[in-house]
Amino acid sequence: MSWISRLLGGKTKSDVRPQRLDYLNEALVLERQGDYDAALTSYRLALRDTPNDLRVLQNMAIAFSRTGRLEEAVRAYRRALEIDPALSGAHYGLAFLLVKRGDNAGAEKHLQAFLSQPPSGEEAERWIRHAQATLELLRNPAGGVTPPGEG
Repeated sequence: MSWISRLLGGKTKSDVRPQRLDYLNEALVLERQGDYDAALTSYRLALRDTPNDLRVLQNMAIAFSRTGRLEEAVRAYRRALEIDPALSGAHYGLAFLLVKRGDNAGAEKHLQAFLSQPPSGEEAERWIRHAQATLELLRNPAGGVTPPGEG
């Protein structure tokens, strides 16, 4: 083993490869800082590396929503659902974008899909109640039920 090989930890120059950036974590940090446009750039780079990454697609949809780019958010959620039709978070997010768009039938379909396989956990209960209340309001608009956060 040559001295340069020992210096490099037993690796030759051809064994040393540049480390790939973690675009997803970079995007999450940028989002926490409120820089959604930069986060979207990082999400796009992450998708270039892993085009079917559901976490990236869902986080992109959220960032698009927060920047008012609702059509792009809808596309990101729909792409995630093409990959995994049972993805509850995508059904939930898409349902509320469709409510904003006035597509109550589409929203109802996605709320039902979300509620048929809801996430588990303590925080999930809040989202489940919100989906149930919204679904009830969509089915019975005269019933006087106001979804949480809208009353």
